Amino acid sequence: MSKAHDLSGAEWTVSSHCGGNGGECVEVARNLAGSGIVPVRDSKNPDHPALIFETTAWSTFTAALRA
Repeated sequence: MSKAHDLSGAEWTVSSHCGGNGGECVEVARNLAGSGIVPVRDSKNPDHPALIFETTAWSTFTAALRA
């Protein structure tokens, strides 16, 4: 069973690689990392559920993308 997270304070940031994709982008709320989560959502459907990643998993994922 998944835990519900309060995302009301999320400050969504569009990916810097979004330009020119016709709006097919992801948004990340990094300001919630202090609570141990990093929510990610589809910018075209902001009212749909966000994917929730643990901060350590998100850090590992983004480090792998940069490598």
